[in-house]
Amino acid sequence: MGKAGRFACIFVPMALTIASLLCLIMVFAAQISKSNNVEQSLYFFKANTKNFTANPNILPNDNIDNKLLSALQSSASSKELKDFYTVGLWNYCEGDTDAKGVSKTTYCSPRQASFWFNPIDVWGLSNTTAQKVFPNKLQDGLNAYHSVSKWMFAAYTIAFWLTVGEIVVGIFAIFSRWGSFVTTIVSTASSVMILAAAATSTALYSTLAATFDSVLEPYKIKASVGTKMLAVEWLAVAFSLGAGFFWLISTCCCSGKSGKSKKVIVEKTPYTYERVASPYLGAREGGHEGVPHQSMPQAGTAHNSAYEPFRQV
Repeated sequence: MGKAGRFACIFVPMALTIASLLCLIMVFAAQISKSNNVEQSLYFFKANTKNFTANPNILPNDNIDNKLLSALQSSASSKELKDFYTVGLWNYCEGDTDAKGVSKTTYCSPRQASFWFNPIDVWGLSNTTAQKVFPNKLQDGLNAYHSVSKWMFAAYTIAFWLTVGEIVVGIFAIFSRWGSFVTTIVSTASSVMILAAAATSTALYSTLAATFDSVLEPYKIKASVGTKMLAVEWLAVAFSLGAGFFWLISTCCCSGKSGKSKKVIVEKTPYTYERVASPYLGAREGGHEGVPHQSMPQAGTAHNSAYEPFRQV
């Protein structure tokens, strides 16, 4: 099988690797632009504050902290508190929801490495008592989120560049199975990092959403995890694992070398003739085993003959 067969052999893992990279690009692009609907539909976490009201009479609940409620009411009155907040890998976006339930993003924060969503700053509570009276459960959850978000961002970044490297190295796999072997190693590292990043973000934001709900539900603030983002990141995992499997398969098949031509052995056909030693002319130079070497007879002798004897074989 030649180079064309080798190319066909690595087409599947290469296509799966590219698909995984596209999924990672979507994760990185989420929430970057407020005008792109696709990017806006992808988010790790969403806090819906639309139902919060500054009127305390419609929030009857024994679990309400009056100081925190007062701080949130102050933020809502100054229009610091928007209807929703969506969190991506680099930043967050905020916006309003009209009476028909249509959401419109009005602002996206600048991109920042190792970004984490801090409601105290975003909701304008930094100069209020809420910063000190935030429930311990929520504050502990935010602290853990802040710490793990650094690792999550690093994992996604490493996974992205490893996947790019996998595509580059995979080009050399067209020419040999050694190329496939090296690509398999890179693919394994890439898959591990994508899996780690996806597992971390899923666990992190699921825990954060549960914490928000348990603490802020009395204030009519609802938190949720972005299911579309989860689907994209786990698709990246699936594509990467599939690519690694097929890269491994390509190391033991489809060598890319053309078949070597076999040596052709020509056998003698029956009823052919070959020269034999003549008792008249003597053996060939060096003689045959068991046949004495005789000198060539002189011209004109009785032993001279007009033909050479042959034997039938």
